[in-house]
Amino acid sequence: MALLEVKNISKNFGSTSVLKDINFEVEKGEVLVLIGSSGSGKTTLLRCLNFLETPDTGRIILNGETLVDAGSGSKRESESGIRKKRLHFGMVFQSFNLFSQYNVLRNVTLAMDILSKESLKKPSPFRLGELREYRRKCAEIYAENEKKALALIERVGLIDKVKNYPCELSGGQCQRVAIARALALSPDILCFDEPTSALDPELTGEVLRVIKGLKSSDRTMIVVTHEMEFARGVADKVIFMADGVIEETGTPEEVFGNPKSPKTKAFLSKASEVV
Repeated sequence: MALLEVKNISKNFGSTSVLKDINFEVEKGEVLVLIGSSGSGKTTLLRCLNFLETPDTGRIILNGETLVDAGSGSKRESESGIRKKRLHFGMVFQSFNLFSQYNVLRNVTLAMDILSKESLKKPSPFRLGELREYRRKCAEIYAENEKKALALIERVGLIDKVKNYPCELSGGQCQRVAIARALALSPDILCFDEPTSALDPELTGEVLRVIKGLKSSDRTMIVVTHEMEFARGVADKVIFMADGVIEETGTPEEVFGNPKSPKTKAFLSKASEVV
């Protein structure tokens, strides 16, 4: 059974059809790369997976559990339910989305600490013993979260920047912090939405090297990118999207080396001209 199954996903914005009957699967440990021109539906697809958009039709199944069934007619899910499902997916956005008021370490630990605190039973304010035990457990969990965060920050090559604030970092460094933050919650699938599009060319390489270094047999990733050489080198499977549909799917060798669709050929030809 595939880790992720996407079945018949469609999404409209008013009269504009952005996604049209999207179907694909992702195996555990696989890196799926989505390529295609701007406006082809790649980002909207990622946003549907991360519960930032709601598809109009179709199902999203993770580990055999149906997370989304747009055709079931069920009532709208609660925000807490959506947030719980969203934790299955880590999202790295184009524009970093770091908290400017927090340093690097706090940007990575914040979500972990909030979730950890929510998992604890709240003490009665009138029982000092319960309150002391609650505070002890919080301190213990926060220390573990900080230890995990420091290991992730070191992994993305920023251990010397833990006390720095986003305004003191380059764009590439901010994006690496965003990657560490996404990893901190141990998602089943890590998603990247054009992670280098907001970066100067000289900073792109450092972020791509970090992403490529994350590839392993047990880490599953979905990457939207316009960096074709990177896509070819990191992907296990490539999907080319055009006009809201999956135009072609295959291995990097098949899609880049011997594309079947005229639209794929045209896109790759233009991409090579830009390079």
